[in-house]
Amino acid sequence: MAQLRVALAQVNPCVGDLAGNAELIVEWTRKAAEAGAHIVVFGEMALTGYPAEDLVLRESFAEASRRELDALPERLAAAGCGNVTAVVGYLETDRVGPRDAAAVLYDGEVVASQYKHHLPNYGVFDERRYFKAGETLDIVRLHGVDVGMVICEDIWQDGGPVAALGEAGVDLVVAPNASPYERSKDDVRLPLIARRAAEAGAPLVYTNLIGGQDDLVFDGDSIVVGANGELLARAPQFVEHLLVVDLDLATGGHTAEGDFEGLRVHRRVLSTEPLPAYEPLAEPTISEPLSDEAEVWSALVIGLRDYAHKNGFRSVIFGFSGGIDSSISAALAVDALGPDAVYGVSMPSKYSSEHSRSDAAELARRLGCHFRVEPAADMVRAYVDQLRLEGTGLAEENIQARVRGMLLMALSNLEGHLVLATGNKTELAVGYSTIYGDAVGGFAPIKDVFKTHVWELARWRNAEAEKRGETPPIPENSITKPPSAELRPGQLDADSLPDYLLLDDILDDYVEGDRGYEDLLAAGFEAEVIDRVMRMVDKAEYKRRQYPPGTKITFKAFGRDRRLPITNLWREVH
Repeated sequence: MAQLRVALAQVNPCVGDLAGNAELIVEWTRKAAEAGAHIVVFGEMALTGYPAEDLVLRESFAEASRRELDALPERLAAAGCGNVTAVVGYLETDRVGPRDAAAVLYDGEVVASQYKHHLPNYGVFDERRYFKAGETLDIVRLHGVDVGMVICEDIWQDGGPVAALGEAGVDLVVAPNASPYERSKDDVRLPLIARRAAEAGAPLVYTNLIGGQDDLVFDGDSIVVGANGELLARAPQFVEHLLVVDLDLATGGHTAEGDFEGLRVHRRVLSTEPLPAYEPLAEPTISEPLSDEAEVWSALVIGLRDYAHKNGFRSVIFGFSGGIDSSISAALAVDALGPDAVYGVSMPSKYSSEHSRSDAAELARRLGCHFRVEPAADMVRAYVDQLRLEGTGLAEENIQARVRGMLLMALSNLEGHLVLATGNKTELAVGYSTIYGDAVGGFAPIKDVFKTHVWELARWRNAEAEKRGETPPIPENSITKPPSAELRPGQLDADSLPDYLLLDDILDDYVEGDRGYEDLLAAGFEAEVIDRVMRMVDKAEYKRRQYPPGTKITFKAFGRDRRLPITNLWREVH
């Protein structure tokens, strides 16, 4: 048996910030060295950030990525951690094309590189557009331990690199990952990694990124499993973390090279002698996964925080209507950025109820954030009078929403805030929003949260506050009152939409599950309601295409996962 102390550096890089990401790698390798680690594994493309999208196709970016990588060994040595072997994800370009790569940095050199073999082309992934598949596997012998590398999708697909490593023989597999978060993903992730470790016949080290990148969020949840599938260590979710674990590894003295599973296996010897026996650390950390609501809340918080900060914003502004959507957006914003970075604006019109005004003010009081009142009635009246919109219905109603959107954008220009759009996934699905009105903004924090889930999150966040002896951030009246846009006298959402419980149930099948009319009918929904909902969803694609980005938490988020043509005359016959 050979001992090896492995560190999993669960870090938050930013796409394109090569210098900043390189510094991040140096910093966390230093921490690994201080923890006595012999090898540290970073996430997929940690040097460039992930996904780099069309930056990958820029020759100058690929060249800069390689320069930063080549400079890293010397920087690590200068930082006093050159004796730690680092596995670093980066962008490579060779004569074949761009590669999603991981490099082994050892003793002042880049000694090996691994290219991703399986290139995902589903959901949020479009990797066949960018990368060429790797057809080789580099196995390095470090302190007598044969270490194989695979990258992200290589463990999510059957066959290929993991199976090849198992046939050729390895003692340890390391897997840099950039696995985007979605609800309940860990229910799939851990069993999958356990199966792959058994397939390789060796422990598997899975390091994931954390942080927000546009509408994606990475949750970390980095894991080490034994060859028998046993969970040995797990990092917490949604935080940067160094997970350190001591492994006792059976070494097989493997020598096989050549073709396995259609991949060419090469071996490189770095050091043959096992490490002198040392005292292992205490039992490794096995962090408990978060509850469903805590996990979703954490994803939404880090998604908003990173979008704002990585794009140079230090504050956000949006309408405080007193309703549930703006209330939960405000609580998220305060948790993400702090109360002093959140600016709420009440913009009452002649149809605004007294409770909407008072609930908005109470929300701001509870959160301790900035709050101002900017009456919109006179501005609305100017449009209504000039265009003679009085009594025209939708045209008059939408003027109110658009005046509010214009007001918020003016304050953004004046004061430098990021405007948030506070619509939820249900509204976005059926087009229940005013384009250039309440849809205005640079980011939409609850864009992928169904309306019924918004209420669940609000109740959960208030309950969490009570557990900590704090004032619940969301006024109870904002949670319990019937939702309304308040764009006409006595207006309620129920006037225009089916009951939200029913609507979300249908949308979950139609949007998330891609189920058709006959499927929905067989599921027990009424034909008239199915037809109505499907028509609303299909007609609203042009609105969704123009909506701001927002954090993805579901299996099929609008924009990233569900992409339909705007000009589309297909209708199911029924």
